[in-house]
Amino acid sequence: MVSALSHIREIERVAMGRPSNRDRPVIQSWLRCLNDYQLNPARPQEAYIVPATQLREHREQSEELIRIGRTGLEGLFRQVADQNYVLLLSDARGVTVEFMGDPTFDNQLRKAGLYLGSEWSEDRAGTCAVGACIVSEKPVIIHQDDHFDACHIGLTCTAAPIFDTFGDLSAVLDISQLRSPTEKASQQLALHLVASTARRIELANLMTRAREDWVLRLARLPDFLDVDPDAAITIDGNGMITGMTHGGFGAVARSMNQNTVPTRDFIGKPVSDIFDIDIDQLPALMRGRPNGERMVRARNGLALFASAIAPVSSFRTPSTIIPARLPAALRHLSFGDPAMEALQARAAKLADRNLPILIRGETGSGKEYLARAIHDSSARSGPFVAVNCAAIPEQLIESELFGYAPGAFTGAMQKGKMGLIEAANGGTLFLDEIGDMPLALQSRLLRVLSENEVQPVGALRPKPVRFRLLSASHRDLAAMAAEGRFREDLLYRLNAATLTIPPLRQRRDFDGLVDHLLRRHGEEEGETITIDLAARRALARHDWPGNLRELDNTLRVAAAMATDAAITAECLPEHFQAEALPGGGQVDNEALRRQLGECGNNVSELARRLGVNRSTIHRRLKRLH
Repeated sequence: MVSALSHIREIERVAMGRPSNRDRPVIQSWLRCLNDYQLNPARPQEAYIVPATQLREHREQSEELIRIGRTGLEGLFRQVADQNYVLLLSDARGVTVEFMGDPTFDNQLRKAGLYLGSEWSEDRAGTCAVGACIVSEKPVIIHQDDHFDACHIGLTCTAAPIFDTFGDLSAVLDISQLRSPTEKASQQLALHLVASTARRIELANLMTRAREDWVLRLARLPDFLDVDPDAAITIDGNGMITGMTHGGFGAVARSMNQNTVPTRDFIGKPVSDIFDIDIDQLPALMRGRPNGERMVRARNGLALFASAIAPVSSFRTPSTIIPARLPAALRHLSFGDPAMEALQARAAKLADRNLPILIRGETGSGKEYLARAIHDSSARSGPFVAVNCAAIPEQLIESELFGYAPGAFTGAMQKGKMGLIEAANGGTLFLDEIGDMPLALQSRLLRVLSENEVQPVGALRPKPVRFRLLSASHRDLAAMAAEGRFREDLLYRLNAATLTIPPLRQRRDFDGLVDHLLRRHGEEEGETITIDLAARRALARHDWPGNLRELDNTLRVAAAMATDAAITAECLPEHFQAEALPGGGQVDNEALRRQLGECGNNVSELARRLGVNRSTIHRRLKRLH
């Protein structure tokens, strides 16, 4: 084992940018410890055990996952106990909520932090398997002096993430030893065992929650398809993906050449967009035929063995949202769309957590509306301060965000000015279109988030601030970070959790949205606004590049043009009346019936022929019939 002094010297060399033989995840974690958390390797900190009352809260919040994963955890521990491993299950904040180990070594394990209640978040413990796994959301080995803190360099720790069915990190599974062989390669088997167990726990969690949906298990080989598949997805009665085992499906997605698509982005998509199957073909994949004969093919041609399990209860219909279980501010985000229902459930879980959330979605899809709903659903009494980073001129954005001291520059107000960050103190700061923030200001924002203090332009001393950070962008921030146009360390700070809003053209609650907006406009104008079938059809044909904002504006104009508050097709802009389905022909009953008949009543085939989503055909059939 290396000495503490030589370990500190190595970290200092890495900090100066010198080459190192360490694995890339270790180097990245060391740099986060130095730059983001301001940890000092020369000041070792012993393991921290949270107070009993706090531990009880963490365990209560993780109680269901512990119950679901109990069999898998005990099975893994039986496999590794003879090698003096201990098993830790940590929640998404790094607190150990379940522990299995040899009670003979309780005192040593507690001192080392390998014990119930230990906190292994990276900002507290430095580089460690649990903390690095929380940040990277990938399996990792942190072996001996890979650890940042010299107190932990005798340990070897191997961890894998466990995701919920929506793709949010819910826990980290870790097995660790007080002492181990010198070679890091000795832990490769441990990595395999931990990752496999995490995948099985995700499957058990998915099966527990899938009573109303189909479950489709997927595997590259047929041998263990029904007992230990590579991945599984849930599909509702409309053929939409509602959940998945994210660890396993990520590997399947990479095989499908979907390397850059986060697994959570598959939720809400029609299964027919991913595989060559429809909802009505799932019964043919149920047990009764040999495993080797049940197969699906991905759109890129990859063949996978598949096994379908029918819903335990009847299919859920779009009207069966359970608003009473949602905060009031979140209830009107959806009117029956599966992807939006999943988003509502995730947002409700996250509303009271002090976690930064990145909201993704196209322009006009309702990112600020969702951010405000999250703020209103939380217990925060402070203000909601929204900043559109794309709307403020670059030369003014620094003073707008950070404020300035009296006389800071020519033309400054005599009393100075409070910045928008300070104005959000005690509440929520929402940074919209954060991808447009200049790089120099990204560095300053990162310091605000790290130090919980803001320094106005021209001020000598910083001011303490505490706020909940929500941000949004229609850009791919990960791709921008890879190109050097967005700070990678800031991205990690922003997206502790990610919520993705589907575009309007993919939503299955279009009628409900139209009716909701018309009711709202009618209340504003003191009248009841109606819309006829022809106008609805014209709206349904449009692809809505401007999303909800475009729909809202269109309905406002149509209502203003309407006679006696009754919207007809003539009240809409001309291009709505002229638009046709791809492939030719106006959208009318006979044309669509004829084209559907030519496809043998196969909706997926008609969608492929016309070049639209299957959900678009279903929605238009619903309007026409």
